[in-house]
Amino acid sequence: MVKHTEPDQTLIKMPSLRAVKSFVAAAKYQNFTRAAEALCVTQAAISRQIRELETYLGAELFKRAGRAVELTAAGAIFFDAAQLSFVNIAQAAERIRSQNVGKRVLTLCCSPAFSALWLSRRLPSFFSANPDIDLNLITTQNFLSMEPGVRPDIFITKMAKIRAGYRSLPMFHDVIYPVCTPRYLEQHPELRSLPGLRDSVLLNLSPYGRSQVAEHVDWGVWLAFHDVDIEARGSDSPHFFNANDYNMLVQMVLNHQGVALGWHHLVGHLVEQGQLVRPVEEQVVHKESLHYLTFSEDKEDDEACCRLRDWLMEQL
Repeated sequence: MVKHTEPDQTLIKMPSLRAVKSFVAAAKYQNFTRAAEALCVTQAAISRQIRELETYLGAELFKRAGRAVELTAAGAIFFDAAQLSFVNIAQAAERIRSQNVGKRVLTLCCSPAFSALWLSRRLPSFFSANPDIDLNLITTQNFLSMEPGVRPDIFITKMAKIRAGYRSLPMFHDVIYPVCTPRYLEQHPELRSLPGLRDSVLLNLSPYGRSQVAEHVDWGVWLAFHDVDIEARGSDSPHFFNANDYNMLVQMVLNHQGVALGWHHLVGHLVEQGQLVRPVEEQVVHKESLHYLTFSEDKEDDEACCRLRDWLMEQL
């Protein structure tokens, strides 16, 4: 006797994946034309797929306003679930694909400043020693709230605990000192004293976007460590520039536009090369502020991931 399999109600009740794919693209770009371009189909095809999906769900998914579209409340609910599912499918497919072509793809997450000033110049040595590994880099300041489905293999952060399933290894603490170019120091010899430094053009890293970091060292904090009150800056002092983009501040310093605080692990090589100098000897050694390598526990036996972890620890 032939045994019949019961119908799978979950699969039967699923909407068309092609329609869901069109919906996710339209929701992402908030424009049917751009969604069509992204999927290499016509706008009419996108509109048709979304109409079919709305008919199937019995609810409008978009509010249409000219060429732009906005998600309705029902659309927002469906988009959150659909996007997460597609991210999971895409990542699983990429893992399988990379294994089949003999390459491992590892995901590393760190801050933009760390990637630009520390990691980028060291990567050639890693790729030369590990030709079978491809690296997927994600930069962010918001390590606790990442996109759904994103699960890096390794984090480099100042947070000892990011999420469950990861183990953190302490690496180094912050050493912070002022930096400027040799030319700028020659033009402004007053920078060789702390009061002169206080009254100069200061390029300051603002705390905006760094709420997850337990402490933040800006010019006010750094000078206070050395008993200098930044509020004593004269009314005729030059400008005080604030930005939360550290890469931009370093570039401004290199362009002879002022003095910034330098985190040794990020700018030490520029000092060694002579591109930057330290106008004063004072520094802040922040031993309570540690950087961590945070490693996914389910990759403890993953040989490729362990190679990346060990290489990072060796470099650091």
